[in-house]
Amino acid sequence: MLVHTNSYWRQGILGVSHLHQRERQPSCRVTWSFSFLSASLDALEPSGLIKLHPQANRRHKGFRYTKISSQIMEEMGSNLVIDKNSHDLPFSSAYETALEALSSLITRQKRGDRSAIGGKYKKLDRMLMYIKILGLEEHITGLKIIHVAGTKGKGSTCTFCEAILRECGFRTGLFTSPHLIDVRERFRIDGLDISEDKFLLYFWDCWNQLKENLTEDLPMPPLFQFLTVLAFKIFICEKVDVAIIEVGLGGTKDSTNVIKEPIVCGIASLGMDHMEALGNTLGEIASHKAGIFKPQIPAFTVPQLSEAMDALQERARELMVHLKVAAPLDCEKLDGLKLSLSGDHQYINAGLAVSLCKSWLRSTGNSDKLFLNDIQEDDLPEAFLRGLSTARLSGRAQIVQDCSLKSNSSSGVTDNSSGDLIFYLDGAHSPESMEACARWFSNAVNGSKNLPASSYYFNNGNVEELWGNGYIHHGEKRESNKMSKKILLFNCMEVRDPQSLLPQLVSTCATSGTHFSKAIFVPSMSTYNKVTSAASIPLDVSARDLSWQFNLQRIWEKIIHGKDAELGKSSRMDSAENLPPHEFLYEDVSRCRPADNYFACSAVIPSLPLTINWLRDCVRENPSLRIQVLVTGSLHLVGDVLKLLRR
Repeated sequence: MLVHTNSYWRQGILGVSHLHQRERQPSCRVTWSFSFLSASLDALEPSGLIKLHPQANRRHKGFRYTKISSQIMEEMGSNLVIDKNSHDLPFSSAYETALEALSSLITRQKRGDRSAIGGKYKKLDRMLMYIKILGLEEHITGLKIIHVAGTKGKGSTCTFCEAILRECGFRTGLFTSPHLIDVRERFRIDGLDISEDKFLLYFWDCWNQLKENLTEDLPMPPLFQFLTVLAFKIFICEKVDVAIIEVGLGGTKDSTNVIKEPIVCGIASLGMDHMEALGNTLGEIASHKAGIFKPQIPAFTVPQLSEAMDALQERARELMVHLKVAAPLDCEKLDGLKLSLSGDHQYINAGLAVSLCKSWLRSTGNSDKLFLNDIQEDDLPEAFLRGLSTARLSGRAQIVQDCSLKSNSSSGVTDNSSGDLIFYLDGAHSPESMEACARWFSNAVNGSKNLPASSYYFNNGNVEELWGNGYIHHGEKRESNKMSKKILLFNCMEVRDPQSLLPQLVSTCATSGTHFSKAIFVPSMSTYNKVTSAASIPLDVSARDLSWQFNLQRIWEKIIHGKDAELGKSSRMDSAENLPPHEFLYEDVSRCRPADNYFACSAVIPSLPLTINWLRDCVRENPSLRIQVLVTGSLHLVGDVLKLLRR
C-alpha cells in the first residue's frame, strides 16, 4: 500500500498538524512506500509485528516503530493493522533500526582498507544506476548546486555558503561529511539537521527501492554512496533553492561527482592527505580535486602552492573553465562583526564562500541580492555579514565548557566548589590543519580572551549558549585564582603520520608561548563497522589493543625529551584499574626522569569515558584548577567527546 503526496511538509512528516503547500517550484511526487515496515535486515526481529492489509500480500517485520501519527494513519485508512501484541516503542528505536541497516553497508573495518564491492560496474556507473532506480535522474539536473572539494576547509566553506544564501532568503540544503554525533548532521535543511521522522521516511523509501532492484552485478551501495543518493533524494523532495554539496574524498571518482551541471565549483586549500587514494604529490592530489570541474562552469579556488595551482589551471584549460582565485576575506569588510568559525584560516574559507555565493547569485538570476541599497560589488551585503557571523560547524575550532560538575544553589548562584574543565575541539588530521589548530588553540587560551561565539555549555545533556551572545566572562579575581593546566587529548588513525602531526602541533604552540602540561592518548569509541547515535555509543572498556596509543606516546616523549623513550611499567596503563593518580596533573616536566623510565609528560588511558571522568574528578577535588583540554587528531575523537558531553 502506497501513500502519495505532492505537498511539502513544513514541520516534519510524522506528528505535524498542518501541511504547507509549496508554490512557484515544480512539484516533487514523493512515493512513501510503507514497505519500509518490512524486514530490511533479516537479523532484526521486533518484539511486536506490524502487519499490512492482506491485499498487500506481505508479512512485515524488522521495523520497530509503531507510534505513527494520526495524520499518516488517516492517509493509510484501514490498510494498517497493528498486532495486538505489539509494544509501542520510542521513536529512537526505529531510528536505531535504520542505523543498523546503514551499518550493514559499511564495507571496510578501518580507514585505509579497500572497499570490497562486487559487480562489474565502476563506482560512478553504479551511482548513476542507483539514481535512475530512485527516479532522481532528471530532478538532479534541476538542483542549483554549489560543489566544493579540497583537502581542508571545504566543510567550513560549504557551511559559510549555506548560511549566506539562507540569510539571502533561499531555502538551502547542505550535504557534508563526516558526521560527529548523528548521521542526520550530514543533511541540513534551512540550517537545521533533518528531523528523525523525515530522515526515516526518506531513508526507507530509498532503501526499499534499491533492495528491490539488486542484481548480482549491482549490489547495495556502500555507506557513503547510499548517503549521497539519499542527500539528492532529500534535497529534491524538500524543494531546496540551492544545494551545497561537499565532496567526500578527492573529486574525480568521488560519489558526489555524478553532478553534471553545477552552478559553480570551488576548491578549498589543498595539502598532503589521503595519499593512499589520491597520490603522493601535491600535483596528483590537485588533479583529483579538479575532477569536479565541468565544461564552462565557473570555478573558484583559494591561493595554493604553485604545484597545486598548476594542476588546477591545467584541468581548467582543458574544460574551458574560467578559474578565479578568491582572496581571503578582509576582516575590515565584516563591519565590526566576527566570523562565527574561529581561526585565522577561516578568512580563507570565508573568502572562497563569498566568491561562490556571488557567482551562484549571478548565474541564477538573483544578482539583485548583491546590490541592495546601492552596495558596491566589493562590499558585503547585510545578508552575507549575517551568514558569515552565524554559520555553525561542530568540531572545528569549537569550545565547550563542561558544566556537569556545577550546580545551581537555591539562591540562583552557580556553585563554584569545583574547578573548570574546558574542551577545545578541532578535528585537525593533516600537518597543515594541525598548524592552524595550534594557532587557534594558542590564541584562545593565551591572555584573558573570551570564548568565541561558537562556544557552548553542555549541562545535563542540554546545550546553552554562553552569556553575552556566546561569550563567557571571568571576573578579574576569579581568573587570577585559577591554576591553568593545558592538556592534549589525542588520537589519530593509523593511516596518518603522527611523526608529522605531533611535532607540528608542539612547535606551533610553543612559538606562541603555549606549552602542554600533559598529553593523554586514548582509543576512539567510534568504529568503522557501525553507525551509532549519541544514545547508543559503547561505553565499555573491554579488552582493547592499545599498541597504537603507546606508539603515539613514544613519539610524544621523544618530542619532549629529544630521544627515544622506552616506556616502563609505570607509564603503561593496560587496564581500567591502572588510571594515573590525580597528582599526575601537577607533576612538572622537570620531574620527568627518562633515565629511570618515569614519564610525567604523558599517559595512555584505555577508554575515552574513563578519561573524561578522570578529568572531572581532578577538577572536582580542586576548585582552583582550570583544565584546558585540546582534543584533536581525529574527527572521530572529537565526535566521541561531544557525544559523551551530551549524555
